Amino acid sequence: MAQSRKLVLASTSRYRETLLGRLGLEFECAAPQADESALPGEAAAQTALRLSIAKARAVAPRFPGALIIGCDQVASCEGTRLGKPDDYANALRQLQAMSGKTATFDTAVSVLDAASGRVGSRVVPCRVTFRELGRAQIEDYLRREQPYDCAGSAKSEGLGIALIARIDTEDPTSLIGLPLIALTGLLAEAGLPVIRA
Repeated sequence: MAQSRKLVLASTSRYRETLLGRLGLEFECAAPQADESALPGEAAAQTALRLSIAKARAVAPRFPGALIIGCDQVASCEGTRLGKPDDYANALRQLQAMSGKTATFDTAVSVLDAASGRVGSRVVPCRVTFRELGRAQIEDYLRREQPYDCAGSAKSEGLGIALIARIDTEDPTSLIGLPLIALTGLLAEAGLPVIRA
């Protein structure tokens, strides 16, 4: 059966593209142009939600009539935001700061119906408790996986799982950047169920 609506992922993240591919839907990716700065006094979950909607809206004019998926993740540990480290030195600092502590990854997903303007959104928090990590362990991990494009500097879907003592979340895919449980519900609400009756 042909897919009833065009689907667009407003992201260039290969991790999100891979996750969305698990659902077996046809989709294309488009780069959103959105200012990702946090607003003064804005909580991490609020930032993630606002940006997920902003990214979907930024792409919508290029795809009238499509369903647009926007997503964003904001990580924090003890009040400090954790962005993508981009390089070894920043990743080393992030992982040293999180050793033995719990970080929260707030991941938001939004589905925008470009035809009607209706938006459905969810924020899925994920609490990650890191093991006590020595510098040599962190350096070995960074040398082997080089997770410089991941907020928090650890890929839970790869070797980074060895740095983690515990993960608490309702949706394990939220930590990777696209909460599929929430997304499948939003797509069904928008008229594109992943599993059809």
